[in-house]
Amino acid sequence: MLVAFPIAGAFWVAASDAAYWWTLDPFFARSALWGAGAAFLMGCAAALSGFGEMMLVPGARRRAAAWTHGVIAMTLLAVLALNWAHRIEDFEAAVLPWGLALSGLQLLLVGFAGWHGGKLVFEHRFGVASPEEDGDEKAGGGDLAHTP
Repeated sequence: MLVAFPIAGAFWVAASDAAYWWTLDPFFARSALWGAGAAFLMGCAAALSGFGEMMLVPGARRRAAAWTHGVIAMTLLAVLALNWAHRIEDFEAAVLPWGLALSGLQLLLVGFAGWHGGKLVFEHRFGVASPEEDGDEKAGGGDLAHTP
């Protein structure tokens, strides 16, 4: 559940940058500053959780998608930190052109990380409960989620 917050933060920053570019209203530049900070901090929490899962879940380290997802997610975290640090001095001057470019890069990285995270869930079944694991057929997940 933690990954939703940095993803939303990346979109928040991009939308705020676009709104500032369109209107030149300082509110949107300040909003992008706060969004970048929130996205980075929540991304750190998600990274700690993801690292724990990578180390503790059996078989996670053997999957190429897990390593690819991890590397892209850490790159995204670095870009979030850079974007936030870039805005701290003068949040209005930071938007054009580099803030907007960093926001676009963030969205690309979110897409790539999401693709590989989706591969882990949908192809490799990471984080999905199955009846064999818990013995309860009504628990949901696995192939039973699609049966009426």
